[in-house]
Amino acid sequence: MLHLAGALFSLAVAFTQALPAPQIGNYGENSGPVGGVQPPTPTVTSTSGSLRGDSSLLGGNAPLPDPDKSDSAIVPNPQLVNGQEADANLGLYLNFDSANPPQPIRGAKGTTDPGPRTFDYEKLNPDLYAPPGTDAGDVPNLMWPMGLSHNRAGTGKNSGWARQQNTDVLPAATAMAGVDMRLAPNAYRELHWHTANEWALMLKGCVRVSAVDDEGRNFIDDVCAGDVWFFPAGAPHSIQAFDEGAEFLLVFDQGDFTEDGTFLVSELFLRNPIEVLSKDIKADISAFDNVPTDQLYIFNGTPPPKDIKNQTITSPDGTISGNESFTYHWSQQKPFTVPGGSVKILDPLTFPIAKMFSTALVVVQPGAMREIHWHTTSDEWSFFLQGSGRITVYTAPASSRTFDFTAGGVGYVPAAASHYIENTGDEDLIFLEVLQAPKFSDISVAQWLALTPKQVVKDHLHLPDAVIDALPKQKPLIVQGNKNLTALAGGDGRFE
Repeated sequence: MLHLAGALFSLAVAFTQALPAPQIGNYGENSGPVGGVQPPTPTVTSTSGSLRGDSSLLGGNAPLPDPDKSDSAIVPNPQLVNGQEADANLGLYLNFDSANPPQPIRGAKGTTDPGPRTFDYEKLNPDLYAPPGTDAGDVPNLMWPMGLSHNRAGTGKNSGWARQQNTDVLPAATAMAGVDMRLAPNAYRELHWHTANEWALMLKGCVRVSAVDDEGRNFIDDVCAGDVWFFPAGAPHSIQAFDEGAEFLLVFDQGDFTEDGTFLVSELFLRNPIEVLSKDIKADISAFDNVPTDQLYIFNGTPPPKDIKNQTITSPDGTISGNESFTYHWSQQKPFTVPGGSVKILDPLTFPIAKMFSTALVVVQPGAMREIHWHTTSDEWSFFLQGSGRITVYTAPASSRTFDFTAGGVGYVPAAASHYIENTGDEDLIFLEVLQAPKFSDISVAQWLALTPKQVVKDHLHLPDAVIDALPKQKPLIVQGNKNLTALAGGDGRFE
């Protein structure tokens, strides 16, 4: 019997060893010879050879290589997508989804790419890989996908997570930083405060928020998807999800803000002498026996009562309300609709407590784009909630670069730099624009030209009279266009 058990064990081990090792998903990458290595390399059972060569391999000592026998950099039969052979200055959006693999070619610019490479990165970023001919000069990186951010898990079992973007990963974003946070059903973001102002947009679900200000007044409210809150720097607050859980976007007015650097109530109790705590809140030292021994961060909690009145506390110094309210039920505001999409704005004119946070929630339909514009005094921090789009950022005096975005991406545009946001997909593009300004405003290029004397525009740009006469005297905000983004490659000069 023992011999049979041993035989079965040996068979099981042999079968396990014969199974293929788990591999990373196939994201498309170069294969074959590269860098002088010819895969697959042989498997060995013992060491051999030397870690270093000798002086016989130095140039002048070593035999000359034969270029005809070296690994070729020629890419046979490169596959180009629709619009790729059009004039590079047209700057058509190139859909590389059908290209296996894509090639960094636009018109007469660029050439093939034999590798090393991962094709999926290039498919997600076609305007970086095969840039429009109008891109020029040196523009810093102005995009960051949250999918590349480290995801910090909560301390409780399956309680939630948070990932962030700040100047550590996007150095150009000096004025603002963002955090994408998830709370499981009934989980808390523990009581805390920080040195930056916090503006938040609810993405999914509902939470109950509470806070106290420096005058001793308190605040409590429930907010759901599409609603906003704002907590001033230094004001302690808590966030708890309801039984459907929640996800929300936090925006801070410090580019180097880090979610890992907030002041926590658990740490406050851990970092002060128990004698001092006892005296401060007038409690026997035994009251502190069960204080957490580490920070709570994101943790599971007792389900909050559905009726907010059951958690209402009235401060003798009063409650925060009216124009000083920390929340705004933005989900109940109807958007301003235009051909091609919609816009709704929230700024201190309607949400006074958020003194320098001015925001727009924009929906751009397929084929349309947020018009070319710039913001006069503030950088723009943008977040893409759904769909795909691209932005060309022009910076003075003669530089521009085009970036591609998908859901979860952060964009950053310096103040006064012109830009647009074009929908490059077949579904609505939804994104948030955030400014550090007392009012949401921008300069529309089309409106600027329309309100400038016609002869001045004509002398500068040599546009046809009919084009100048048709310029809009009111901001379009969003402009419609052909859903086929490579239609112009066929020789038709119409944008529609």
